[in-house]
Amino acid sequence: MTDRAEAIGIFDSGMGGLTVLRAIRERLPSEPLLYLGDTARVPYGSKSAATVERYAQACAGVLVKQGVKLLVVACNTASAYALPCLRAELDAPVLGVIEPGAQAAASQTRNGRVGVIGTAATIGSGAYQEALLRVNEDLRVVAQHCPLFVPLAEEGWTDGPVPRQVASHYLASMRQAEVDTLVLGCTHYPLLKTVIGEVMGDSVTLIDSAEATSAVVAEVLGGAGLVAPEGETARQRFLVTDSPQRFAEAGARFLGHELREVEWVDFS
Repeated sequence: MTDRAEAIGIFDSGMGGLTVLRAIRERLPSEPLLYLGDTARVPYGSKSAATVERYAQACAGVLVKQGVKLLVVACNTASAYALPCLRAELDAPVLGVIEPGAQAAASQTRNGRVGVIGTAATIGSGAYQEALLRVNEDLRVVAQHCPLFVPLAEEGWTDGPVPRQVASHYLASMRQAEVDTLVLGCTHYPLLKTVIGEVMGDSVTLIDSAEATSAVVAEVLGGAGLVAPEGETARQRFLVTDSPQRFAEAGARFLGHELREVEWVDFS
């Protein structure tokens, strides 16, 4: 029987999923969180669908052995390719980041024109486009991959002329299409939300998939009676498959505070 005091498990190919962890922590501060970054095998975006599925199964296996009551696949590529197999194999609820973001965008657009930005792999998979059209087949969806956004976010270059120039270049197609809603379809992109918002203008609603996912996490836990007892802010643990030190240093930029419990794990 699932214990509501167990942790929420979250995994990503690297550290982008920390934006999802942060959103969950802000919404559900009493929930213990266990994060796994598969940093030895990042990025997943250059891998085949079969390989991503295999990697996702390994990540899920590590977290399930630790004891989790719900699993969040905080990686757009893994969400696109691995959700069906994980849901078939695991007893715990499994959530991705694509469906919540698509639902939020479809409900908020006013003119029916929705933009999606993400990595080349996520955009190429068509997962967001398909998810949006499942909600509303009449939407006009414009997609654009933004490869430089991830390294800018990881290096802390989230404001100033360089990211603004890059954003202006990538988002030109969105402005031309007159989208009124833009999905940040990569977990790194919330760090660039300010500059993206400046380029797109106040009339465009930005959909943070991390925030949308945290709302669904709260809904699923509440519906299953698995919300943790309220009290002090719960523990956070971080597992990585490569250097804990580098993850802790870069991860602090994502969370805004020091990461104290970062442990190395070996899948083999």
